[in-house]
Amino acid sequence: MKPKDPGLNKLNFTNEEIFQAIFVVNKHAKTALEPSELYSLKRQAIIKLIDKGIAKKVGLHFSNNPRASKQQSDVLIACGDFFFHIPPLKEDFKLLPHLGILENTHRNPKVSMSLSYAKKILQHFLGIDNVKSVSNIKHGSNHRKNTPGQFLKTSSFLNNSTFTFPSEPIRKNKGKQQR
Repeated sequence: MKPKDPGLNKLNFTNEEIFQAIFVVNKHAKTALEPSELYSLKRQAIIKLIDKGIAKKVGLHFSNNPRASKQQSDVLIACGDFFFHIPPLKEDFKLLPHLGILENTHRNPKVSMSLSYAKKILQHFLGIDNVKSVSNIKHGSNHRKNTPGQFLKTSSFLNNSTFTFPSEPIRKNKGKQQR
């Protein structure tokens, strides 16, 4: 039986393994509650691949998800059979051709790799130590750190309300019983 998460005993990963790891991290970042760490890992890995000449910038695409309903472009990066988008730099607008609207005719190859293993590959590739900060450690069942008194805050409705409780309970058939 083949292990799902092989150890990081390898000193060097193939380019294909690095491309697959970027793909997995990118896929999970799209649905993560706090994707900034994953997107940062993806961007750093892609920039390092570009600097080494392994990946190349192809051109600019209009973004499918522009911020604040403004027109926005992303840089298309080719990494072997994989294509990714990253935010552009100022010089990218001068140097790269604009390819227009993104056509969804190309799909990246399917990858079977866990997110934790993909992150380990990219951290090893980038030379990052896997150190978890206190803010990244999960607290409680809702994964948020509860602060003292967090649940004792009073509602503004209760503070501004003129409602008073009646001295006697209200009954629906009160009028029928008095007859």
